[in-house]
Amino acid sequence: MTPDIETGNELIDSEHVQIFDAVNKLLYACSNGQGRDKIVYTAEFLAVYVSKHFSDEEKLQRKCKYPNMEKHLKFHTQYKKDVANFVLKTKTEGATVQTLGELNGLASKLINHIRQEDKRLAAYIRKKS
Repeated sequence: MTPDIETGNELIDSEHVQIFDAVNKLLYACSNGQGRDKIVYTAEFLAVYVSKHFSDEEKLQRKCKYPNMEKHLKFHTQYKKDVANFVLKTKTEGATVQTLGELNGLASKLINHIRQEDKRLAAYIRKKS
């Protein structure tokens, strides 16, 4: 994980590391011709781990009465649906150029969310502590 997406919240950042580690391992496997073997596993891991991570973030938001919680939850709900659809697609199509492109798109979407919303959330939590 790069410093530009660190939020400064230990829990949130540690979970982000797990998510990006899985994506990076898959991309590395793809560059070595082993992507087809790893994509379904990675997609399923992401579906489970993203759900856990979002649940943890939502607990933090409720605890500190985060004022932008509704917007944040809306993103979480849609993103979990997008990841679930990605899992289904990878199970049927396997590792294709299109599915790898979709994974990159999902990763980019999450990075943008982290840079904007998660950093804002972490700053709010620090301020409330």
